[in-house]
Amino acid sequence: MFKHVKELADFAQDKTAPDGSRRYFTESGAAYPSVTTVLSVLSRDSIRQWRQRVGAEEANKISRQASTRGTKVHLLCEDILNNKEIDTSNMSLLDKEMFDKFRPLLDRIDNIHGQEIALFSDHLRLAGRVDCIAEFDGKLSIIDFKTSKKPKRKEWIENYFAQAAGYAIMYEERTGIPINRSAILIAVEGDEPQVFVENRDNYVDILLNARDIWESENV
Repeated sequence: MFKHVKELADFAQDKTAPDGSRRYFTESGAAYPSVTTVLSVLSRDSIRQWRQRVGAEEANKISRQASTRGTKVHLLCEDILNNKEIDTSNMSLLDKEMFDKFRPLLDRIDNIHGQEIALFSDHLRLAGRVDCIAEFDGKLSIIDFKTSKKPKRKEWIENYFAQAAGYAIMYEERTGIPINRSAILIAVEGDEPQVFVENRDNYVDILLNARDIWESENV
């Protein structure tokens, strides 16, 4: 059984702004973009090149498959950590094999502060919905669940760490509880899962740079 030490509600509401974009609205009336939207400015050129290389149809197919798989894994993780029974009967054999290898990593999580909580930071002018805030290997961490067709190298996933750094700052601003550690858990197709643990402050500059670029183009 996983222990839950807090029961936190959303700190902001995710909805469509008058200009048609998705924003997180706070009680004070602020409307902040998501941290994932903002960080996408750093990878858009490489994504554009990839789409041109494989073609729009194939790129859309791959993106849909990745999104569907990622959603399934996130929901399974959330249910397991909420001590619910899970059903993997609707998963493909490949996805089930991938998740079965990933599942033991969840046993390294405990003392859960929250899952899928909408957070925001007035200091960062950003918001987002965090996967999990809990102890990982006994240390309070921002925990992010990812899926991948191939193993990752740490230098390829700086955006993941910057995203987690944003959530850590948001959580501290909202609750007064500091979190200096990020744990990225990746389920990998046909391979062993990966775990990357990093210090929050090593990636704040990347996050702020992305925010400044996004604001220069959108505000």
